[in-house]
Amino acid sequence: MKKILIALLAATVLWQVTAAEAIWLTDLPKAQAQAKAENKIVLLDFTGSDWCGWCIKFKKDVLDTPEFQAYAAKNAVLVELDFPRKKAQPDNLRKANAELSKRYKANGFPTLVVLNKDGKEIGRQEGYSEGGPAAFIAKLEKFKGKK
Repeated sequence: MKKILIALLAATVLWQVTAAEAIWLTDLPKAQAQAKAENKIVLLDFTGSDWCGWCIKFKKDVLDTPEFQAYAAKNAVLVELDFPRKKAQPDNLRKANAELSKRYKANGFPTLVVLNKDGKEIGRQEGYSEGGPAAFIAKLEKFKGKK
């Protein structure tokens, strides 16, 4: 009986970790509407996903971790604004990302911009930051306090 209970518990934990996988949007107006409805922050990730070494490292070290994904599921609407060199990207998405890059002055990669639920910028990180998901989550919590 104990073995069955342990197996069920392990399966439940595994399902929850999988279910917490982050969903990255590409449409900022849709993300802002969702953030307002759910009382969450918006995290914009300006990235060069297929060529920027620091972007790839930050994604692996922080954004793809279960710890960050669980935090994001409860606190943030995620928006990826990608500037790939090798991957195909629709023209309208490329144009929208370029306009947002100008609006938010994302002059390097990675640049992470945090907006409150009303679309006001409350924080940013330019470049890679050490400390893993715990340090980045602490930074986001500090930004949330600036609402």
